[in-house]
Parts: sequence; structure tokens; C-alpha cells
Amino acid sequence: MHSVTSRIMTFNQGRIPELLNMKYDAMRENPFRFFRGTCHLFYEDLPARSPLLKSPLTWVCGDLHLENFGSFKADNHIPYFDINDFDESVLAPCLVDPTRLLCSVLLASDVLGINKKGAKKLFDTFLDTYANTLATGYIRSLEKQAATGTIKLFLDTVRNRKHKPFIMKRMEMRNGKPRLIIDKIKTLKAPKESKTQIKEQVQAWMSQHPQTKGYKILDIAYRIAGTGSLGGTRYALLVTHADMPGEHYLLDLKLALPSCILNYHSFSQPEWPDEASRVTEVQKRFQAASPALLHEVEAGNQHYILKVLQPSADKIDFQSFNGKTKKLEEILYCMAQICAWDCLRSGGRQGSAIADELIDFAAKAPKWKEAVFEYASSYAVQVTKDFKAYAADYDAGKVKA
Repeated sequence: MHSVTSRIMTFNQGRIPELLNMKYDAMRENPFRFFRGTCHLFYEDLPARSPLLKSPLTWVCGDLHLENFGSFKADNHIPYFDINDFDESVLAPCLVDPTRLLCSVLLASDVLGINKKGAKKLFDTFLDTYANTLATGYIRSLEKQAATGTIKLFLDTVRNRKHKPFIMKRMEMRNGKPRLIIDKIKTLKAPKESKTQIKEQVQAWMSQHPQTKGYKILDIAYRIAGTGSLGGTRYALLVTHADMPGEHYLLDLKLALPSCILNYHSFSQPEWPDEASRVTEVQKRFQAASPALLHEVEAGNQHYILKVLQPSADKIDFQSFNGKTKKLEEILYCMAQICAWDCLRSGGRQGSAIADELIDFAAKAPKWKEAVFEYASSYAVQVTKDFKAYAADYDAGKVKA
């Protein structure tokens, strides 16, 4: 077995076997999917003396890539386009997010239909926009009213989506009772004991909080979503509300785990009550408005992240932009603005850089742009090699939970 495969399997020990095998299957698809599933390798491989780590400390997503942007409907019922995954979020040098994102662009080049020259153009668009947005020191958000072009069309689709057709694809009536459809694509049957325990404990928690009081849990299943977190404990909850009998909703309940970044780098961190508090608080600091019902929940001495379940379709289909460089530039431009706005919005909190520091840092862009480009390019080559080694082990039947 190749060493990279051993590192992956060691890191993923303790996850739910059937779900973990789904993760291993997904990672065999292509280098980009492999990259999504191995955030820990990115930080393990990142040299401690890298110039990237000399950038100002800010709150970071930690696992930024093309698929970790998407839409969500906030508590104010407005759809936003923003970073939407904060499992790995920590206080870290601000350049780790742009570098990881741009590395993902190179690894998705086959899907995006771009060559090396096209990738360099996308890099320049992103990094120039990121620096220029930081330099202004002003903060905005990307919602329907502010969006243009492709993002506006995308958010219009999200805004106009009807709830009933979505929920009917995910539930059915069994013995006269509403139940989640177990299709082994979106959901997997959870053990009866786990379902009973989660139902009792989460229901008790919900009844004590104003925003969730009135919700009643009808059914529970393991949720299948993402790549990096796949295999971890995550549930889909089918619920109804006392004020809206006959209406059904889906909630997402995800066990919060420590960020893998701190296994390999010792950036000073504030103390959090628990990992779910870290994830939900950083998300609230990043986003102009939070997803509906975003809360940390304690159940069985474990800490979970609760929020309304968002349709997986609420992400941009990059395959539809194959070879359309102008549209890709437009999207990377928006992503760069979002990264900078989120840095500024969360700035000055518990050790993160204030706006003046980020403005000064943006003025030095000619120096750090090249470092980002070089590392993202070289690491994409490394990921491709690692993927080939992993694929060989997978095909030889050596990769199993």
C-alpha cells in the first residue's frame, strides 16, 4: 500500500463504515474529488516555513474549494451566495483559503475545460479581485439584489424553487406515517438505537429554544452529503411544526469534529465551549445572514450543528461552464470578493486581523500573488500523483473501511 493511502485510512479511522466506503468510492472518481476528501493532506504537506503562513491571521473556512460555495436561504428568507462549509474553520493565515481554492481550480481543469494558460488567467482574476476588495476595506454580501450575471440567474432559480416538490422527493407515507425515503444516495438507514437516542435528546433540546420550539421530529436517517465529511455522524431529520400541521421540513444535524488543520500547525486559537460552537460562530461571523435555524446542539454528551437542510442542487454545476472562460472568470471574480468580504466581516475578533492590517496586506499583493500561484500549481501536481497512487490501491482492493 502506498504511504498516501495509509495516511488517508489512518485519518479516517472511527467513521461509520458503510458511509466511509462511500467516501472512498467517491475519492476514486478524479483528482478533484480526491482533493475534496483529503483536506488533512493539504495541511500536513504545507511547509511550516511557507510564505503563505506569514499572511495576517484571519478566520478561514479552512477547506475552501469550488464546491464549498453555494446558496442558502437565511433566516430573513433571502437567498445568499457564499462560502457554506465551516467544519475546518480556525484562526489561520488568510492566504490558505485562496491557495486551496485555486489549487482546486487546477484539479478541476478537465471539468472546467481550461488549459494552463486559461488557469493562469483565472488565477490573476481571482487574486487581483481578492487584493482589490481587501484594499477598499468595505464589506458587502452577494444576495439576489446585489448579484449580476450567472450568480443572479442562479439565485433567481433558488428563490423561485417551491418547497413542496423538493420535500416530496425526500419523503413518503409508510403505514400512514410520513417517513424519509432511504435511497442510499441522499440517505442511509440509521440504527434504531441511534435514532431513538437522537430523537429523544434533540427533541428535548428543541423544545427549550424559541426558534425551534414547536418542531416535532417524525423520522431520522443518516445523511449522505459532501466528500470530506462523509463517514462522520450526520443525520437528516424529517420534522413538522405545531403551527403548520401537514407541512414537512428537513433539518441537517451534523456531529462537529476538531479542525484537522491544528493537527499540523499551531496557530494560536481562542477557547471554545465545544467544536459545534466554533463552527457555528465562525459561520455567523463570515456570512451577512445565517442559514435558517443554525444552532449548536448538545445530545448525548456530543455536540452537533443544526440547520435547515439545503438542497444539494443549490450549488453551481461547473460542468455546464466547460470551456466558457468568460463565465468562469465572472464566477471566480465573485468568489474572490466573497473571500475578501468574509475576511473583513469577521476581522478584529479574538485575534483576527483588523481591516487596516488587511488593507496594508493588500498593498503588498505583487509579492504574495506569486507565492500563491506557485504553491497552488505545484501542489496540484502533487495531488494528481497522490490520486494515482490511491487509485492503484483502491483498484487493488486495499481501500476499505
